[in-house]
Amino acid sequence: MSLLRRSLVTAAAAVTLATTAALPASANEFEPAALPTALPTAAIAIGDSFISGEGGGDYTAVTDINGTAQGFPGWSAPNNNAFFCHRSPNASLFRASLPGIQARFNLACSGGQPHDIATASANRDKGRQVAAQLDQLRAVAGTHDIDLVLVGLGSNNSSFTFGDAASVCANRFIADAWTGWWEFWAGDPPQAPCTIDDLGTAAEFAAATTETTTALRALLTTLAEVDADGQHRVVFQDYTNPLPTDYAQRYHEEDGRADNRDKFRALGAERYAAGCPAHRASLGAGHLFSQGLGGIVSSAHSSLSAEFPGADLVYLNVQRAFDGARLCEADGSPDNALATPIRLQDGPSGTFVTSLSGKDKIAIQRIAKTCVDYFQTCQESWHPNANGYGVLGQCLTGAASTSARAVACTRGGDGSISVG
Repeated sequence: MSLLRRSLVTAAAAVTLATTAALPASANEFEPAALPTALPTAAIAIGDSFISGEGGGDYTAVTDINGTAQGFPGWSAPNNNAFFCHRSPNASLFRASLPGIQARFNLACSGGQPHDIATASANRDKGRQVAAQLDQLRAVAGTHDIDLVLVGLGSNNSSFTFGDAASVCANRFIADAWTGWWEFWAGDPPQAPCTIDDLGTAAEFAAATTETTTALRALLTTLAEVDADGQHRVVFQDYTNPLPTDYAQRYHEEDGRADNRDKFRALGAERYAAGCPAHRASLGAGHLFSQGLGGIVSSAHSSLSAEFPGADLVYLNVQRAFDGARLCEADGSPDNALATPIRLQDGPSGTFVTSLSGKDKIAIQRIAKTCVDYFQTCQESWHPNANGYGVLGQCLTGAASTSARAVACTRGGDGSISVG
């Protein structure tokens, strides 16, 4: 319920009580029914890693499908542990200014897919042991009046996932940097820059759009059934790319070797340290992929706005929210970036490898394998960091208060954030 409507209801209740108190005793023989107590207002977050706060750190315990709160289980624990939903108090939901909201609930889960909205992710391959996000929403609706829902969905689906797309580009660059052409022909991993079809084909994006729209339709239907007063705004947020359209000059080459020639270990080590181990020729494909993800969200918003003409739905485009502060966009990366660098561990040790200088191909393969065997050791890579979620929180602030049905959040050259 809006603050204006709450004020009117409160005023009306005060007038009613004052009139009742002034009535003679005979008129009070039958006590009037007590006014219903208004539920506290709430904002909730639903969706995947860009909503849960992956990369934001300070992750909190997550209640699993059996009702047990799961704290950090150790780096070698199964990746399906509920804790690895990585719900962060630094997520954008908690960084936004939301007047009138009394409580905030983060129900999102890193790696979340459209499947996980209406069905427990524990029921699918590689899903985490948590209940369906709609079941979690129903529990919140039992105690709170839901006024705002932030949802981010589409980057993971049955066709592709953000993590897989990122690993394709990064792995090809690292293989190219450390492996000679003669080893490549002996059967080593692909070393060519990634293309958009390597990340997601047109058919896969179409299928992902259908999946996402179906899941969000279920969300809107459920909200209409369980929200205390039936009034709520749903913000559909899309995605921002952690990498720029091109790197700063200092990351173009090292020791006279660029990434368009055979074996360039010094450059590979430099870009890994800076957080951007990918070919320059892969950056365009990466941005096409991000735009494709935005298209999924935009299409779902358009379709559902037509299906639910009375619903308060806002599309929040954040694709330019990190402009000027992406990894390797300027000297000094990753410290001046709004996204997390790719970071690996040499075994599930908890110690991140920050430099690959001096390491041979065998060491590189061993380190990379840790990410495969224990995905939690590298899943923070290429997500917003705590400062990045601060920016996305400003984006959400604008989307929560706008009268428009679609807004874009943009970072200016001076670091200012505008929503409109």
